[in-house]
Amino acid sequence: MAGMRGSLGLTSMNHISLLCRSIEKSREFYQDVLGFFPIKRPGSFDFNGAWLFGYGIGLHLLQSEDPENMVTRKRKINPKDNHISFLCESMVGVEQMLKEMKVEYVSNVVEEDGILVDQLFFHDPDGFMIEICNCDQLPIIPLTSDAHHHQTATINIVGANCSSSILNERQQQQQQQHQLSNGIQVASEDHHDQSYFPCA
Repeated sequence: MAGMRGSLGLTSMNHISLLCRSIEKSREFYQDVLGFFPIKRPGSFDFNGAWLFGYGIGLHLLQSEDPENMVTRKRKINPKDNHISFLCESMVGVEQMLKEMKVEYVSNVVEEDGILVDQLFFHDPDGFMIEICNCDQLPIIPLTSDAHHHQTATINIVGANCSSSILNERQQQQQQQHQLSNGIQVASEDHHDQSYFPCA
């Protein structure tokens, strides 16, 4: 695969940037609903924004210079629209939390070779779509017959999963501290119940 050959020498994805009508509302959404946490942003920037981190990826929120005239995204939730997606350990737990937080969402099920994948779609404050799914049940099958590149792809995927596990453990601890500080009950780690946390 061309991407696996490192034609640009890339190592990983660093961050996603989103233009916001309100930094405060967007930061609250991504912290309280999705579990991102704020990180230090360079002080040399001369424009308003916020940096967050979670699930091994940075999220940079940029304050629109003209929020009143920002193009309004369609409010109808359309799974075929632009979106970012997060894996989770319990679709039931995520759906329960979305209901409790009164977040409007739509659900969908994808079937592939007898494997069922559940999806939940909802919008952030500016209408950008978020997906929560259990897509990791689908095998990652490179579209190449090249054995060498297939092996490289497998190694990269396994490596990414190992790194993800370490980041998940660290983030879940930070999420629990954040949730506890807001008076939200958190499931005990002794039972390994992370069903209330969207996680990658």
